[in-house]
Amino acid sequence: MNQNGYDVVVFGATSFVGRILAEYLLHTFGVGEDLTWAIAGRSEQKLEALRSELGSMAVDLPVIVADASDEAALQSMCDGTRVVISTVGPYALYGEPLVRICAESGTDYCDLTGEVQWLRQMIQKYEDTARNSGARIVNCCGFDSIPSDMGVWFMQEQAQARFGKPLTRVSMRVKAAKGELSGGTVASLLNVVKEASSNPELRRELANPYSICPPNHGFTARQHTVKKAEYDPDFQAWTAPFVMAAINTRVVHRSNALSGKAYGSDFHYDEAVLVGRGLKGRATGWGMTGFMGGFMLGASIAPTRWLLERFVVPKPGQGPSREAREKGFFDLRFFGETEDGETLRGKVTGDRDPGYGATSKMLGQAGVCLARDVDREQVGGGFWTPATALDGQLLERLQNASGMTFELLEDQA
Repeated sequence: MNQNGYDVVVFGATSFVGRILAEYLLHTFGVGEDLTWAIAGRSEQKLEALRSELGSMAVDLPVIVADASDEAALQSMCDGTRVVISTVGPYALYGEPLVRICAESGTDYCDLTGEVQWLRQMIQKYEDTARNSGARIVNCCGFDSIPSDMGVWFMQEQAQARFGKPLTRVSMRVKAAKGELSGGTVASLLNVVKEASSNPELRRELANPYSICPPNHGFTARQHTVKKAEYDPDFQAWTAPFVMAAINTRVVHRSNALSGKAYGSDFHYDEAVLVGRGLKGRATGWGMTGFMGGFMLGASIAPTRWLLERFVVPKPGQGPSREAREKGFFDLRFFGETEDGETLRGKVTGDRDPGYGATSKMLGQAGVCLARDVDREQVGGGFWTPATALDGQLLERLQNASGMTFELLEDQA
């Protein structure tokens, strides 16, 4: 399939993340050398401008004109590549035609969606189609949810090597991070809140920790969700809710289901932000809880949502300067425990801001890994998570070429 086509096509290359991704692929792989790839989007003029901005290295970079609503153009693009990497969001508004065409044509696909309700719909609609065609669909390949999904996978691999058994409980805590939420991420979040505010059934679905697991998953463990300031004895510090937990936790549970319950049928996983110790930590935790609650309340009401979109949050296509992106980072800590009380601590870090610099590198390596490393006989068609489709091959790429680290720590917070 696609013997004479590209390894990868970046669809939505003129978006803010798409531009950073194109620059990363160019400087990592060149053009037509170790990787054959192209940029795609709806405006030929903007694509040509991007190629010009990328400099002399990109003079031979192919350009493909395709609009998210032009199915004939999308079909032609999919027929000519192994993997489509999509940065066109919010995916609930623009993403379905491309997913359907990839699933029908057998073309592999990855994206950086964090829209759990849309992901569930795509799985329900196109899982069987993708299985039949051989298309591997790998969603959530940015900051949500590669550090969480691959972090848990790494911890479980280490537990099996040390103890010969899985960790039945894992917690992820954001110790430190510097960066801004992307305009696309905020737009996706606001769209989810908008849909949920008028749809009780969707609200119930969003409250289900196993909402994107296969129908026969069989999980019944009651999962803990950090909804307010809480003291965490494992880290000896106060915590506050983490905005990405809603998608990350569900991706991790889907990984457990797709891997044959490799983490156990009673596996527990939760995420939060570490905010400090003592009275100061407690006050910070409650302050963050109040801010997040106020934002979500405002986003659920049409007039205040309009004000947020118009005057407060970044818009899709907007983002921080190169200098700000390069000064960004993230430091995530993991605590895991086996059924009989043996424990592990781990650390996952990234050397760029989570929403842009780090996300573009994760997404790029996920797409290249899918195109180059993953045997179709081992991973067939269907909707996969990063950990279940790409596992150790992606981990190696992330550590070698994406500025990320995965490591075990001594028994300390």
